[in-house]
Amino acid sequence: MEAQEIHRGRLFDHVQLVVRDLAASQAFYTAVLQALQVPMGGADEGYFWADELFVSSADSPAAQGHLTGRTHLAFQARDRAMVDAFYRAALAHGGTDNGGPGERAYHPGYYAAFVLDPDGNNIEAVFHGDARRSAASVKITF
Repeated sequence: MEAQEIHRGRLFDHVQLVVRDLAASQAFYTAVLQALQVPMGGADEGYFWADELFVSSADSPAAQGHLTGRTHLAFQARDRAMVDAFYRAALAHGGTDNGGPGERAYHPGYYAAFVLDPDGNNIEAVFHGDARRSAASVKITF
């Protein structure tokens, strides 16, 4: 049975990547998140973050001295052009090709690109094709 509608809240509260070279990772993620139009914060605090993603070095208190290892993260893109822009930005800022922009067989309309970040994490940007969302985003106010 194929799902015609899905309902999701926030599955993850946050994800933390612990990297070898914070400056290299910051250059990479600044470029790819700019291409995806996602704002970043914390750049001058020994770590940086974007939405629920936090990136720090192993000497940060939260990392407890350990790198996270190879991880796969997939960022949402609004359209195919944004996937393409992500891929170009990633390659220009320390990323390595791990599957250029194109349709994948996961489901009709799945258009994605894959790159390895400076620590070897598999980073993806994906556009799932035309679909209607009930809201542009989940807004949380404290």
